[in-house]
Amino acid sequence: MNNLFANIPRDLPEELCEILARSDAVHIERIVSRGHVSPEPFWYDQERNEWVLLVQGAARLAFADGHEVRLGPGDWLLIPAHQKHRVAWTDPQAETVWLAVHYARQ
Repeated sequence: MNNLFANIPRDLPEELCEILARSDAVHIERIVSRGHVSPEPFWYDQERNEWVLLVQGAARLAFADGHEVRLGPGDWLLIPAHQKHRVAWTDPQAETVWLAVHYARQ
């Protein structure tokens, strides 16, 4: 058995991304942030859809069209493939734990 909150390093100089499960059609990852943001002027532009759940902490995602979304525990969002987005803010005082599911476009 595994635990989503286990083995989070005390020192987190970079965002931690770990693949929890993977197949050709889908992969599931745990992401842990502590004040991490996407570097300027970087935008994610992914080939696959991404369903993301904020499990713990707080974050703000920015989209290339100018809108932003604030996320708290339990909030989830579907980001369609090729919708450009970036992490604009995560809580610098506590871990922000994400569960992300990437799957092929239909």
